[in-house]
Amino acid sequence: MAKTKPGKKDLDSYTIKGTNKVVRPGDCVLMRPADSDKPPYVARVEKIEADHRNNVKVRVRWYYRPEESMGGRRQFHGAKELFLSDHYDVQSAHTIEGKCTVHSFKNYTKLENVGAEDYFCRFEYKAATGGFTPDRVAVYCKCEMPYNPDDLMVQCEGCKDWFHPSCMGMTIEEAKKLDQFLCSDCSADDDAKRSLNTFQVSPSVEVKVESKRRKR
Repeated sequence: MAKTKPGKKDLDSYTIKGTNKVVRPGDCVLMRPADSDKPPYVARVEKIEADHRNNVKVRVRWYYRPEESMGGRRQFHGAKELFLSDHYDVQSAHTIEGKCTVHSFKNYTKLENVGAEDYFCRFEYKAATGGFTPDRVAVYCKCEMPYNPDDLMVQCEGCKDWFHPSCMGMTIEEAKKLDQFLCSDCSADDDAKRSLNTFQVSPSVEVKVESKRRKR
């Protein structure tokens, strides 16, 4: 009678070879690509298991970089942007070379400094169809582009929309020196109010300039 092979056992954690970094299910990791010229793959660990020979495997859910998606990288995609895909895989734990953090879009924009292991995700991606969830996002500026957290934008004190300095005919240096900013539409409205003698003098408001220059 043939012996049945011992089954696999689930593990609570795995220590990355050559480091003291511990990976647990739910953590995001950097995985070594077959091509050493490519950047590491990013994945979320769903499960860690060992077979009867103590070979450790991880079930992962891949993150895709914009350039790996069907639509490719677009102007509004951040340098550290990833899409959480519906592509699952089982990999040897030995291919894990480090840990990373994939922030929500909102939390990423609040980071003081962006480290090498910091990424962000605002879309889920269906690998088979190229579809995104959500399939629509808010757009800003007169160029009507979604927000790229790597780009500096200035907020109009009138309409409260955000604008790229270049779309407003300004340099980034000029935008940083502004005390307050009015977009062209609000400036036109402002001039009309002045001519009707209904312009109300308000205390100067510090311009809301959000610097998106991040450390790589």
